[in-house]
Amino acid sequence: MIGIEKLSLTLSGIPVLRDVSLDIAAGRTLGLVGESGSGKSMTALSIMRLLPHGAQMRGKVHLEDRELNELSERQMCAVRGAEIGMIFQEPMTALNPVQTIGDQVAETLLVHGTASRSEARAIARERLARVGLVPERFPLDRYPHELSGGQRQRVCIALAIALRPKLLIADEPTTALDVTTQAQILDLIRELVREEEMACLFITHDLAVVSEMADEIAVMKAGAVVERAPTATLLREMRHPYTRALFDASRHQPERASAKSEAPLLEVRGAVRDYTLRRQRLFGPRPSFRAVDGVSFAVKRGESLGLVGESGCGKSTLTRAILGLEAFQGGEILLDGQPVSTRMPAELRRRMQVVFQDPYGSFNPRHRVARLLTEPFHLTGRPPDLKERIGEALENVGLASSDRDKFPHEFSGGQRQRIAIARALITRPELIILDEAVSALDVSIRAQIMDLLADLQGRFGLSYLFIAHDLTVVRAITDRVLVMQAGRIVEEGETQAVFSAPTDSYTRALLDAAPALPAA
Repeated sequence: MIGIEKLSLTLSGIPVLRDVSLDIAAGRTLGLVGESGSGKSMTALSIMRLLPHGAQMRGKVHLEDRELNELSERQMCAVRGAEIGMIFQEPMTALNPVQTIGDQVAETLLVHGTASRSEARAIARERLARVGLVPERFPLDRYPHELSGGQRQRVCIALAIALRPKLLIADEPTTALDVTTQAQILDLIRELVREEEMACLFITHDLAVVSEMADEIAVMKAGAVVERAPTATLLREMRHPYTRALFDASRHQPERASAKSEAPLLEVRGAVRDYTLRRQRLFGPRPSFRAVDGVSFAVKRGESLGLVGESGCGKSTLTRAILGLEAFQGGEILLDGQPVSTRMPAELRRRMQVVFQDPYGSFNPRHRVARLLTEPFHLTGRPPDLKERIGEALENVGLASSDRDKFPHEFSGGQRQRIAIARALITRPELIILDEAVSALDVSIRAQIMDLLADLQGRFGLSYLFIAHDLTVVRAITDRVLVMQAGRIVEEGETQAVFSAPTDSYTRALLDAAPALPAA
């Protein structure tokens, strides 16, 4: 269906791809794995001829009997969407926020002139139903912000398959999804590839996902394919050292010094949070939704506590309240015995910091690192030794003090996450909340960040509240784990005990849905 022969690409004279050769048959899935910057996404964009200005491409890309790099831009526009569909990593960015989901799926058909407006709407309804968004529950006039992350990703898949393409490119389609939603999306893609007889190029850094998803795996490093084999063969042999290094990193468990005490640092007691919903009728009562329902737990000094659960279970609401960004209607939150609220004193706020999932999204791209690191002091007051603290924070996370004068775009993804951790460290906190802090990183960078977090905890006696949907990470880095469902804690205990012998059916369902690498 699709064949790539000796594809090379340079950007402003810098080699990005080097003699890449791949082929995918109809009804088959090729998994493309490698670190960030290895050339995975550029390979996909080269197939679609969506390259930046100044790019120079050599080699051949065949779609059935046509050579795509000989087509004009007008001819390629007819191919994109109709014969090659693409699912992007972040659905909220890929979708138009001011256009309904029905109009967005129908637009693909209208642009290619394959249907009238009424026919396009009918096909959009059918395609959305095909991906699980039935019109009775998800009418075509819904907007993207009215859907969950998994539902938005289903809309992106409906867009990609609207014209039944011959090749489906899935670029990190499940990175931001929880394990149960991820399992549903992967099952859906598998089913579509099989039933529609499409070829699928599945790009990911999650080796557990690709081991379950792909018929064959190709491993990329520095713009070249260093190993390719059927999935079972590659997992068994791993002939190239880089392949072995990737799989070792995905199984990595940091060495952690046990320095926790029994004294609680953070206590959450009977927390309740309700949200008021829209009226169902003009003069009817306003219904409410309970996002957090009587949650109680404690984080001990020096402890790593994991919090896991599906999207919408209440993790983010609980996190905002712990950080003093949102008030609860019931219960209380104490940090070292002092009440946490939206108006807590600056000194108490200093003792608690957060690291977000996407550091680039949480940084102002126009500010230098020094200013980014000092943002927490806007709330707590500027200390007299500010310059020394900036250098100290950067060196604590393995960066140079001179990096203070650079901008965020001058760093790699892993380095930006180190800067985010440095920003959390600069106030010398006692508790750090890590909200999906490693989920978007490739496996080798993730292993480095996990080692860094373990080292910082040992050196400074930090407590971590680790919120994640990647159960492998939670198992590797936490002492205890809480499992949250529909606003309640349904199971808690020592991490290894909960993962080895869960007592709650929901916990078992989460563990069953999580992809796992075959034993080494």
